[in-house]
Amino acid sequence: MAAAKDLKTPLLPSSDDQRRLSQPPSDADHQLHNPQLILDVIDHSDPSASSNHETLTNECSISINTQLDFDENPYGFIGSTGFEVPGSTTVDPFRNHTPKIEGVYEWVKLLICAPIALVRLVLFAFCLAIGYLATKFALSGWKDKQNPMPKWRCRVMWITRLCTRGILFSFGYHWIQRKGKPAPREIAPIIVSNHVSYIDPIFFFYELFPTIVASESHDSMPFVGTIIRAMQVIYVDRFSQQSRKHAVNEIKRKASSDRFPRLLLFPEGTTTNGRLLISFQHGAFIPGYPIQPVVVRYPHVHFDQSWGHISLATLMFRMFTQFHNFMEVEYLPIVSPSEHHKESAVRFAEKTGRAMARALNVVQTSHSFLDYLLLSKAADSGHENPSLFVVEMAKIQQLFHLSSSDALDLLDRFLAMNPDPSGNVKIQDFLRVLRLKRCGLSEKMFEFIDVGRNGKIIFKEFLVASAHVLNQPLFQQACEMAFTESDINQDHYISEQEFGASLMPAMGSLSTDEIDGLFNLFDEDDDGRISKGDFVNCLRKNPLLIALFSPHFMHKDFDPNAAAGYLEEIV
Repeated sequence: MAAAKDLKTPLLPSSDDQRRLSQPPSDADHQLHNPQLILDVIDHSDPSASSNHETLTNECSISINTQLDFDENPYGFIGSTGFEVPGSTTVDPFRNHTPKIEGVYEWVKLLICAPIALVRLVLFAFCLAIGYLATKFALSGWKDKQNPMPKWRCRVMWITRLCTRGILFSFGYHWIQRKGKPAPREIAPIIVSNHVSYIDPIFFFYELFPTIVASESHDSMPFVGTIIRAMQVIYVDRFSQQSRKHAVNEIKRKASSDRFPRLLLFPEGTTTNGRLLISFQHGAFIPGYPIQPVVVRYPHVHFDQSWGHISLATLMFRMFTQFHNFMEVEYLPIVSPSEHHKESAVRFAEKTGRAMARALNVVQTSHSFLDYLLLSKAADSGHENPSLFVVEMAKIQQLFHLSSSDALDLLDRFLAMNPDPSGNVKIQDFLRVLRLKRCGLSEKMFEFIDVGRNGKIIFKEFLVASAHVLNQPLFQQACEMAFTESDINQDHYISEQEFGASLMPAMGSLSTDEIDGLFNLFDEDDDGRISKGDFVNCLRKNPLLIALFSPHFMHKDFDPNAAAGYLEEIV
C-alpha cells in the first residue's frame, strides 16, 4: 500500500523542488517532473502474453512502462494514443429540397389547385372514415392475435384496402407506374423497400396487405394505430435490445409460415429524401429467408415529396395542391443468402443494399436513424443549420460501440456550448460547459479534440473524441481508481473539500466557485456529496473529464511494479 499512499500525495512542488526548478534540469530531474506511463492491454487468449502481468478483470491485464508523455496526450494514462475522425459525405439524406413554396409557377399552381384541394380533402376524410370503420368491424371480437387473421376478416379488410387507393388518389397519385411483379409469398416471404414518404406504407397496404414492423409509438396514433393492428404488426422499441430480439423472433415465426401474410420492412428505419440509401438495420436479414427488394421513386421537378425534416401537415398540404404527383415502384429480382455457407446478416444486408442502390443509381452511406434523431434535436434547439450534426452514426457506432443515448447526451452537451452557424465551438465555451478553468491541462484537452488544429472544434470531433475515451479498455477502471483516490477519508463519499484537493494536482489552485461548479456537475443527486455512482455516471456522460484525475496515476518516486499492484488492488 505504499504506492497507494504515494498516489494520494498532491503533485505540487515542494520548496526543494522550487529551488531545483531555478537550476538547469538534469536527466533525472526531467524524468521526475515529466512522468510518463503506458497501460498496455494484454489479451489472455494471446499465448505470447507474459505470464507475470497482473490480472485486472477476466478480459484484460495491464503492464506499465514509461513511454507516453502526458503533457502531449492527457488521456495516455488509460491507453489512448490519439484518434482519427472518420471521413464522411457532405450530403444530408433527410433534407427536403423544397421545404417552402418558391417560384411563380408554384404559387400560380397553388391558387389554381386550392379549390381542388378542398375536394381532395373531403375525399381523403371520407376514405379514411370508411376504412377505419371497416377495420374496426374486421377486428371486433378477434382475440387470437398470435395466429393469422381469419379469411372472412381479411375479406372485410379489402374495403380498407380500396379506401387506401382512394386516399392515394386524393393526394394526387392518380396512377402509379409499376415495374416488375411481387414474387410469390412462398418464394420470398420478406419484402424490403427504401423509405421516402408516408405514402410508401399506404401503397404497400393497398398492393400487398403485408405484415409490417413498426415502432410501438404508432399504436397510439389515431386511425393509423387501428389499421396497422389489422396488419398483425410486429412492434419494436428500437432502443430496447430485448424488444429488438423479440421482433426478430416474430419475423422468423411469421416468415416461416405461409399462413401469415408476407412481411414488409423498411431497413433504413426512417424516411430519407430518396437521393441515396442509408445503412440498413439487420432485422429483415437475420432469419436468412430469401428477400425481394423493392425500390420506390418520386420523380419531381418543382415539389420534393420526400418526408425529410418537414412537418406532416406541410407535406400533405403541398400534395393536395399539386396537379399530379408521380410515383414509381420497381420490384427487383429476389436476393437469397449464399447457399455455400451460412451468410451473416451483415453481408446479406450489404448485398441487398447494393442491389437496391444500383437500381436507384445512388450510393449507400453510413447514415442511420440515429442521425435523424441528432438532426431533429439540433433543429429543436434552434440551430440554423442542423445538417451539420448529421455525422454518419452507423460508422461511428461500429468503430466505437457508442450507444444511442450516449450520442444524444453528447449532442446536448455540445449544443450547450453554443456552436456558431458553422457548427464550431471555441475553447471558452468548451470550458464553460465542462466547468473548467483555463489552464495547461484544459488547453491540452481541447487540443486533443481539435484534430483540425484550427482552434475550434465541431460536433463530430467532440463526439468521436468522447467515444474514443469512453471506449478505452481501462476507462472504467480509471474511473473507479480516481474515485478511490479522491475519497481521502475512505467513507465511500467525496466531500467538496476532498474533491477540491483531488483536482489541485491537475488544475492548480482553484477558487471556491470553480470547485463548486465542478462539484455540482458530479453531484448528480444534489445531496452535497459525491457517491461512487454519481462519480462514474458523470464521467460516462462527460468522459473527457477523466483527464482531471490523471495525476492520481503519476507521482514522485514512481515505481511501475508498485503501481501495477496498486491498480490490481483497487480494481
